[in-house]
Amino acid sequence: MTGKGSYPEPTIISTENLSRSFGWGDGTVTAVNDVDLAVSTGEFLALVGRSGSGKTTLLNLMAGLDQPTSGKVWFQGKHLGSFSESEMVQLRRRNIGFIFQSFGLIPLLSAHENVELPLHISGVPWRERRRRAAEVLELVGLSSRADHRPYELSGGEQQRVAIARALVSNPEVLFADEPTGELDTATGMSIANILRDVSRDQGVTVIVATHDLTLSGMSDRVLQMVDGAVL
Repeated sequence: MTGKGSYPEPTIISTENLSRSFGWGDGTVTAVNDVDLAVSTGEFLALVGRSGSGKTTLLNLMAGLDQPTSGKVWFQGKHLGSFSESEMVQLRRRNIGFIFQSFGLIPLLSAHENVELPLHISGVPWRERRRRAAEVLELVGLSSRADHRPYELSGGEQQRVAIARALVSNPEVLFADEPTGELDTATGMSIANILRDVSRDQGVTVIVATHDLTLSGMSDRVLQMVDGAVL
């Protein structure tokens, strides 16, 4: 692959001297500090660390949601910095899924409609949208709740909808930022099981930022972040 050339194959995402700072002068804060990292295809990787350690910023950089101050991110051997804006949009629509702690569901839409939305935006025909949405809702165990709106669902069910929405475009990489942060222990464990199964059974690369020891304990690899650096 392009880049340092020393990472094991197959590598789907890697970073090279990656840094991200915010602010200016004496007020500058370095959220990600010179990170070299390689993630293998199909790996379930957990990033752990205290709040403010840089986990979310690193996720955003690897997903192309933020731009580094210095260094590079490589996706399947291609430097994200060389992508045009339209190419980045296509990457996010087709190759990457993102799960947020706050779920991010649209209140007026049913679970099924929330899951369909990315496909609708991408211009997928409605029959195919419905088929794929039904398929991923079944995968996360929510077929019977497909017509319910978010306020009619529990927190765990809403997070399952969010996972289904992230999976409906068949992404190669699934990023999850504190996906169990607002859930009780039992519900959090069920979400952790889904993410583990998605990685093992679907071959999706899963990268999570988490405080949850149960979730990180199910991962293939755990990396700790301290003051923006990966230990």
